Amino acid sequence: MSDFDMLMFDWLGDTLAMVLLFNFVLIGPASFATGQGLASTWRPWPQMILYTALLSAGLRFFDYALANGELWSAGGFMLGWAVQAALAAFAFRLTRVRQMVRQYPWLYARKGLLGWEERH
Repeated sequence: MSDFDMLMFDWLGDTLAMVLLFNFVLIGPASFATGQGLASTWRPWPQMILYTALLSAGLRFFDYALANGELWSAGGFMLGWAVQAALAAFAFRLTRVRQMVRQYPWLYARKGLLGWEERH
């Protein structure tokens, strides 16, 4: 193991390659689906905090079980939570913009990827 990998293991519970693999390939699509599901059922965005925390806990378990990572790594949990929350928030906003523009076309027009504006 290189010095950088040792530093990553001390702070995040695993190497950089495993952190990226588990965050973006394994759990990332579930976070994206979480954001879409919350927006499509018109639920408030603060519920995303709880759901992404649960996904991050599952991420720590998968990291421990599949890659011999550290199960109780607070840094790994927080990084996973931040990444999962960012992915879910992006999907939430993307879906909410699509909903507003499709359901209320006489009121709103799309403005960029993540926004809408009132029609005049």
